[in-house]
Amino acid sequence: MAAMELRQQLKLSQQLVMTPQLQQAIKLLQLSRIELVDVVRQEMEENPMLDEHPDVPDRSREHGASNDLPESNVPVSSQPTDSAVAKGANEIDWEKYLENRANQPSAQGSRQASSEEQPAWDASLRQKDSLADHLRWQMRMAVLSEEEEKFLDLVIGNLDGDGYLKEPPLSELAEEAGLDPEDAEEVLHIMQKFDPVGVASRDLRECLLAQVEALELDVDVRDIIDRHLGNLEKRNYPAIAKDLELTLEDVYEVAKIVAGLEPRPARNFVTEDPRFIVPDVYVYKIGDKYYVVPNDDGLPRLKISNFFRSAMDADPGAREYVQNKLRSAQWLIRSIDQRRRTIIKVTECIVEKQHDFFEKGVDYLRPMILRDVAEAVEMHESTISRVTTNKYVHTPQGIFELKYFFNSSIRRMADEDIASESVKNKIKEIVSAEDTKRPLSDQRIVELLADGGIVIARRTVAKYREMLGILSSSKRKRYF
Repeated sequence: MAAMELRQQLKLSQQLVMTPQLQQAIKLLQLSRIELVDVVRQEMEENPMLDEHPDVPDRSREHGASNDLPESNVPVSSQPTDSAVAKGANEIDWEKYLENRANQPSAQGSRQASSEEQPAWDASLRQKDSLADHLRWQMRMAVLSEEEEKFLDLVIGNLDGDGYLKEPPLSELAEEAGLDPEDAEEVLHIMQKFDPVGVASRDLRECLLAQVEALELDVDVRDIIDRHLGNLEKRNYPAIAKDLELTLEDVYEVAKIVAGLEPRPARNFVTEDPRFIVPDVYVYKIGDKYYVVPNDDGLPRLKISNFFRSAMDADPGAREYVQNKLRSAQWLIRSIDQRRRTIIKVTECIVEKQHDFFEKGVDYLRPMILRDVAEAVEMHESTISRVTTNKYVHTPQGIFELKYFFNSSIRRMADEDIASESVKNKIKEIVSAEDTKRPLSDQRIVELLADGGIVIARRTVAKYREMLGILSSSKRKRYF
């Protein structure tokens, strides 16, 4: 058996070291605008060396764009210069740096709005009642025992986003409330008569029947919902007519009535806040050229605070603390500026490569992949992916995520390839123009696209149709 021994060996190798500064730059690059604002605010709270300039009006969008557009490659005013901050490789000449910062003119001016023209922002706010609040208010108006109120309160707490009671079983809720299980069904039926009618139903059939009862609709409507809801969904009207001994015209009329009922009782009580998109950059057309302008509104304009200059004079022992905080502040400012420059650079490349889109619209969107932009701006594809995710651009054609402009290609019989997003748009146009009583099949859509020189498989049409939220031809058909 060979003896084991220890040896020392020198070896040279190259590897990428992820410094904290590099990690911070990468992190900031992939953040959305809202997330970036939150991070900056948090850093300002934790680092006393960071301060904020007064807001400066963004005049590039007042009364439209002008010929005096800001240069896209101008650095932010708070970016420190190496000559001002570096005394040596590891030490910062903070006295010289703060002196230079103090001598620089600060940004002045702010947006002014007449208080007479606009009401206070909180004057237009109103808290919308939730479904639970609305139901509990009605519950207090009803004549119920303590156990019944407790039972219905448990029901309200277990409703899903559509207003249905899917779980737990009614018997469990009745037992927890101390209510006789035989009475639970009757008490639940009381709540189903509340507004919105059909709330707390356990399935679609029960929900629709509650509305039929409240509206005192014809018995045929009740029978069709009760016995043929599946055929109604499939539009198998002949089977319904045959089983209930009705004419097709009668079934059509019932189908119209059912279509007017509410399958999601909680629809009007959705409390999700609307999502507002704030573009990171604006694209303006001036003459025959397009200009990319960063959107700095709402983003804190950082500068180095002068407060600690006097503090250092009073306590030289705090020098190391200030140096560390100053270095961290500088890296944050530089990382934000680098993020801004990178987004602008990538957007300018997209505008150049997708010029026809900006001129004529989505039908002229060209096929483009990450590599096309990465090679043009000399960056890695992963960087382009980070830059284009959750970043939005305001264009003459509307607001789009930067990722929207990257599309696979679809072959055409003649002429150059077309972007997949353009094909989706053509499918949407074809379906919107069809006869709703004779909807087009996927195969027919394939043929119509082929007439326009676009070669695409039927399964691809089906995939794009589903991505667009378009139903199949059998479900798009209208009988009345």
